[in-house]
Order: sequence, then C-alpha cells, then structure tokens
Amino acid sequence: MPLDVQPRQLITTLYGLYARAEDGWLSVASLVRLMEDLGVDAAAVRSSVSRLKKRDVLRSEPREGRAGYALSPATLEVLREGDERIWSRPRATAADGWLVVVFSVPESEREKRHALRSQLTRLGFGSAAPGVWVAPGTSYDEVVRTLDRRGLTAYTEFFRGDYLGAGDVGARMREWWDLEAMAAAYADFVAGFARTPTDVPVDAAYRSYVPMLTAWRRLPYLDPGLPLEHLPADWAGSAARELFEDLDAALRRPAEKHAQALLHP
Repeated sequence: MPLDVQPRQLITTLYGLYARAEDGWLSVASLVRLMEDLGVDAAAVRSSVSRLKKRDVLRSEPREGRAGYALSPATLEVLREGDERIWSRPRATAADGWLVVVFSVPESEREKRHALRSQLTRLGFGSAAPGVWVAPGTSYDEVVRTLDRRGLTAYTEFFRGDYLGAGDVGARMREWWDLEAMAAAYADFVAGFARTPTDVPVDAAYRSYVPMLTAWRRLPYLDPGLPLEHLPADWAGSAARELFEDLDAALRRPAEKHAQALLHP
C-alpha cells in the first residue's frame, strides 16, 4: 500500500463502503475474505476487530448461525456524516464567513471540557484564543448535530460572521491551524496515489480503491474546507482533491463489483 494504512482503518472503510447495504453487518468469513484480498491475514483481522469492539465501533452479532460484526449506531451516524464530508461538502468561500464556538463547562464536569475540545478538534476547528474555536461558516449544521449527539450543546454558544480583526485573515489562519502539517498531509496523499492506474481489472481496482479511500478519509477532517481565497495560491489541497475525485470516479464501481463477488461467492 502506498501509505501507512492500518488494518483497523481498512476495516472501517470496508464497513462504510459495503456493510451498510448488508444492514450494517458482515460475517467474519466475509470480512476475512475482503481483508485477505488487501494483503491482510486473518490473525491481523481478528486483532483489529478486537480493538474496534473495545471502541464500540463494531459489535459482535451472530446471524443465522454465522459469526459476524455489526456497526454500532453511533458509528453509523459518524459514517453518514463522513459521507457528506468526503463526497458532498463544497469548500467554503470567504463570503461564507466564520463559525465561532465558545464554551463554558463547570469544574465538576471537566470531562465534558475535554470531550468538547476533542470533538471540535476532530471536526477541524482551529483555536483562535483559549476557549474560542473557529471554523468556516458552512460547518454549523454538522457541528450542532455532532455535539448534540454527544450531549455537549448545552455547554456551547455559537456565533457566525466576518473577521474584523487587525491584519490579514490568511495570516491569522496560520495561527489558528497548522497549515504546514495540513499541506504536508495533502502532498503525501498525492505522492502516494498519483500513479495509481485506473484502467485495470476489478480486483486491482478494489486493491487500489480501498486503501486510497482509507488514506483520504481523515483529510476532510484535518481541513474543514478552509476558503481558498485565504490559502496560498499553490495550496496542496486543490491537487489532492482533484486526484481523489478522479480516482473515486474511475475505481469506485469496479471495486464494488469485486467486493460483492467476495461477499457473495
């Protein structure tokens, strides 16, 4: 695989791609076949599944006498939100303004403070000041859904508007986000997958597509869709997004055809 993709990450991708059409469930035998075709042996699959069970990503659920695992309800919701980020969400523009979130958590519930920080970081928010978090204005609906699902909205206040501070907003963004790390992640994706062949048999399409999507999945969370107007002219995210869209269009359908043959031999 071109990038360092972990087996548990591949499993999550496989469930997101192919298990939801199977009521969120895959048999152990089917999962092992899917993973072995990606070069991951059965022992590594079982070890990774064990970790995913501990995190309540998967739940053990035998069906019709077959051992298997189903996606937890919370993971199903996360995958649905991920679909929007990966395939549907347009990049914000300067005209969309900014979403600002501030929160106040009583000391007696400080674990909620940690949960809020973790969720906002995962959603791609930057930190403008202690307790002040910022993201593109287009983020509001997703953020509210996510925090509400985790019982955290009661501790937050939301504001949306323009940046009116001194100095260039692009310079401020370099303070709020680690743009160098973000650009490096995009560049790694391009370096890892730019030479991926697309006119290939369905089995080769599957072996390219699943790792590629797995590597891409985290990038729309690292970058919350920051406006290109405020980013460097040669922003690496533009080339990475174009490459992802080209590979997705070329490989997704043949990869699914091969996956279905593995699921229903």
